[in-house]
Amino acid sequence: MARLDGKVAIVTGAGSGNGRAIARAFAAEGARVLAADLNEAGAKETVAACGEGARAFQADVAQEDDARRMVEAAVGAFGRLDILVNNAGIWRTGTVETLSAADWDGLIAVNVRGVFLCSKYAVPQIAAAGGGSIIHLASLAGLVGGPGGVLYHASKHAVVGMTKCMALDHAAQGIRVNAICPGAIDTPMVDAIMQLRSSAAGRSEAEERERARRGVPLGRIGVPEDVGKIAVHLASDEAAWVTGMCYSLDGGSGISQRR
Repeated sequence: MARLDGKVAIVTGAGSGNGRAIARAFAAEGARVLAADLNEAGAKETVAACGEGARAFQADVAQEDDARRMVEAAVGAFGRLDILVNNAGIWRTGTVETLSAADWDGLIAVNVRGVFLCSKYAVPQIAAAGGGSIIHLASLAGLVGGPGGVLYHASKHAVVGMTKCMALDHAAQGIRVNAICPGAIDTPMVDAIMQLRSSAAGRSEAEERERARRGVPLGRIGVPEDVGKIAVHLASDEAAWVTGMCYSLDGGSGISQRR
């Protein structure tokens, strides 16, 4: 029997990168998946990769009505909801001097408000199904600091805090809440970060990638499939006694940074 047989999952930010890998991994383990993304075309591509039992849904997770309708769509299509993966997120670099209030509002709206809203509407449905799993995609940036990361790191520290509080708030409802904290994963977002860093330092993107690789004790940058495997574990009964945890998924790169 597949590990997620009979389960229904929502994955936000499922149109590419980690979200697509998580949706595909869930589908391969028997789950029915609502792949939600602001980019409807990307969500549909993910559904095509998942096969039967997946649906696409266009949503801006920062908009309360979209979050509500997304949960209603999953329950309407599949009859229940067991798993929510809050993966949607954006990135900005800068300091408190260079970033604007609009930068702050826009990123926090997606990375923090979006997690809050999607969870708000998912929790009652997961509880009604007898309990389940909520997984937040935080980041190594939610556990450490970094130059130029004041806004993104603040948002991911908030997600880590939400994970711990939600785990306590909803344990009695049978809902486990955990976070995955990836380091450098080969996704479009990390590609953009590499390009910016290489340009600022006067290096080629290939040189920047090699620098990143050398900083990983296990010798490689992660791939989205690494995230998908951990998500399946946390969503499944294998992790039935795991809640409030923030899993570092960084090949060891954050060990020297964490205290």
